[in-house]
Amino acid sequence: MATITLKYNARSTKAKKALEFMLSLGIFETYDNIPALDESLKEAREGKVKKYNSVDDFFKEIS
Repeated sequence: MATITLKYNARSTKAKKALEFMLSLGIFETYDNIPALDESLKEAREGKVKKYNSVDDFFKEIS
């Protein structure tokens, strides 16, 4: 699969309309490129993390 990176003027209505049209065709995959640190901080804010007293406690739970 090939990757396409687009750089465009976000204030240009023509560029926005062209991008919306290309995405509406349904032949392109889109994804959010969120850095791992930002994603981890978001999960911590949402309470999706667990705290352990030690590494041993962690390994006991996952095994």
